Amino acid sequence: MTRFFVNPEEMAGQTICLTGENAAHAKVLRLKIGEEVMVCDGQGNECLCRVESTDGQYDLSVVSRSASETEAAVRVSVYMALPKADKLEHVIQKATELGAYEIVTFPTARCVSRPDEKSLNKKLDRWQKIAASAAEQSGRGRIPQVVVLPSYAAALKRAAECDKAIVFYENEHATTLRQALEESPYKTVSILSGPEGGFEESEIHQARAAGLQVCTLGRRILRCETAPLCGLSAIMYASYEF
Repeated sequence: MTRFFVNPEEMAGQTICLTGENAAHAKVLRLKIGEEVMVCDGQGNECLCRVESTDGQYDLSVVSRSASETEAAVRVSVYMALPKADKLEHVIQKATELGAYEIVTFPTARCVSRPDEKSLNKKLDRWQKIAASAAEQSGRGRIPQVVVLPSYAAALKRAAECDKAIVFYENEHATTLRQALEESPYKTVSILSGPEGGFEESEIHQARAAGLQVCTLGRRILRCETAPLCGLSAIMYASYEF
């Protein structure tokens, strides 16, 4: 079923009018009167709607309202150190498809990419659009927010607020992700992964001091864009509910 995202206030009444990019998309799809579409507020709520008018604008009447059934039982925040090139775009797209609650990026000692504030604002706008597009394509009821933090310390402090906070480190050999997930119940999880060069040992000490659990993802070294998606997939599998 065709899915559109609108602002929460636009879903308040019994009639919804598609505007801007949504209207252009509806025109391309050649929606007809009587067709049913799904309208979401991007925060986990959705409306089943019927097309009532296509004359100059697309007016929809609300048939029913419900919470999205496609959102994960566990809220997973993906924290990824700023990578080079367009690797973060790939992670945003795929993490959204996999069910991430949010995607957070931050600088670390070994980050090569260090965009200035102006270029970062432009990138953030593009990143959020990628998340929105992936949410629409994959049938999500929520658009993950893309968040940029100013420092590694800020990332650790924010990540530690989750029920379970995990940092992946290639030199950890004792604790696996499975063991970390089986230790105690959780509803919110944060997973941190490093840049191309990985975390410095001192940064792992910082993470432990902040209350994060250090885990391994296996015996192989994963690329910086592979590690967060691997961890996220494992958590989604472990927490899946019918």
